[in-house]
Amino acid sequence: MTQQELQRLVEELSLSVFNKPFTHRAVFNSRLKTTGGRYHLSDHHLDFNPAMLTEHGMEVFIGIIKHELCHYHLHLAGLGHRHQDPAFKALLARTGGLRYAPPAKRTAKHRYQCQNCGCVIRRQRRVDIKKYVCGKCRGRLLEIGNDEKSQVEK
Repeated sequence: MTQQELQRLVEELSLSVFNKPFTHRAVFNSRLKTTGGRYHLSDHHLDFNPAMLTEHGMEVFIGIIKHELCHYHLHLAGLGHRHQDPAFKALLARTGGLRYAPPAKRTAKHRYQCQNCGCVIRRQRRVDIKKYVCGKCRGRLLEIGNDEKSQVEK
């Protein structure tokens, strides 16, 4: 999906679901990692995580768009636009938007196992097993594999 297609989709959803026009920018922001989208209070534009579309599909992505449009329309109307506000919760339930974004894909590459308690620790970066210990029981760590290799084997 291109930026223009995203802009058009957000404008169409705004009109069809909220009966109000979306007059600002909607863009993909690949720097978003753990959230589905973001509404900017200062200039009213919307950012969306492109990984949510590719990992979870169009139905989930439309739910994320509805969530951000709830923030957008409530803020412009001067009503409670924060997650804990009753107006936001009511509008989100009425429009069918997602309350939470689904979890992003884990990118851990290295796996370690504690020799005492047996818990498995996944890490993005390598850990010096001579220097670091288990956070639960302070036991020694043993490198048990690399998640990249296990993904290739499957």
